[in-house]
Amino acid sequence: MSFASRTKSELVSLNVSDCCAKAELSALTRINGVLSISSNGMRIEFETQNAAIARRYVKLIRQLYNVQIDLLTRKQMRLNKANIYIIRISSYAEMIINDLHLVDSYGLVKGIHLELIENKCCQRAYLRGAFLASGSVNDPERSSYHLEISVIDHELAEDLKNLCNNFDLNARMIKRKKGYIIYIKESEKISDFLRVINATNAILEFEDVRILRDMYNSANRIRNCEIANLNKTWDAAREQIDNINLIINRFGLDILDNKLQEVALLRLNNPEASFSELAEIYYETYRKPISKSGLNHRFRKINEFAERIKTSDEKNLKDV
Repeated sequence: MSFASRTKSELVSLNVSDCCAKAELSALTRINGVLSISSNGMRIEFETQNAAIARRYVKLIRQLYNVQIDLLTRKQMRLNKANIYIIRISSYAEMIINDLHLVDSYGLVKGIHLELIENKCCQRAYLRGAFLASGSVNDPERSSYHLEISVIDHELAEDLKNLCNNFDLNARMIKRKKGYIIYIKESEKISDFLRVINATNAILEFEDVRILRDMYNSANRIRNCEIANLNKTWDAAREQIDNINLIINRFGLDILDNKLQEVALLRLNNPEASFSELAEIYYETYRKPISKSGLNHRFRKINEFAERIKTSDEKNLKDV
C-alpha cells in the first residue's frame, strides 16, 4: 500500500462533528460527485475506486441525513479494470444538495461557499474531503516531495489554494489539460498539510522518513566536502612536488635557503600529508613549531621560484 493510500485509510476512520461532516461531504461531492436532474427530480451520484472512501461517504451521509442510499459497483473498462463504487441518492437529493451549498439561486456554486468554512475545524474538514476525493502525496522515501489535489473548476481550485494558504502552506496552482492542480512541494509544508487534515499517523511516518533522509543527505554533503578538500590537498601537493623536482633537476636543492629546503624535503618524504600533518611532522623532525600559514608561505616561495624557471625556459624557447 502506498503512503497516499495509508494516509487516506487513516483519514476515513476519523470521527467528526456534524459541521465538519458537512464540509467534508460537500468537498467529496463537489469533486467526485455528479448532480443530475430528471423527470423524477434531482439525483446525486458519487464515484470512487477506493472502497474505504465509498464507506466514508456513506457514513457521512448517514450521520447527517436519514435518506435511502443505493450502492452500485461496476468494472472499469480500461487500465487495471478495478471496481468503481457508485453511491446514488435520489430521495431528498435536492435538500442535501442545498444543505451542502452546492447550488444556489443562480445555479451551481462557484468556488467554496463561505458558510461551509466559517470555522477553522470546517476549513480543515473541507481540505480533508478534497484530499480524499482527488489528492495524492509522494512517498517520503522518494527523491522529491510532492502533494497535490486535482479539480476541474478554476474557481474551486483558486479557493482551495487560498484555503491551504490560510494555514500558511505555500500552496500553488497550475493549469493542466483536464483542469487545475493545487500542489505543495516543500517537505515541511506537506507535513503541515497532513497536520491540518488530522492525519496523525501519516505525519509521524512522514517525519521519521524525512529526518532520516535529511540526516543521510547531510552526511553525504559532509563526505563530499571532505573528498573535495582531500582532492584539493592532493592537487596542491602534486604541484609542490613537481615544482621541487624541477628546482632539484635544474639547480639542486641547495639553491634554496635552509627554511625552504626543510619544507621541500618534508613534502617529498610525505607526498599525501595535509598542512596540519606536515606541521606535526616538521615539529617532530626539527623540534621547531610551524603553523599552517607558515608552511603555506614557504611553499608559495618555492612555487614562485619554479614559475620563474618555467617563464625563463619559455622565453629562451621563443628566442631560439
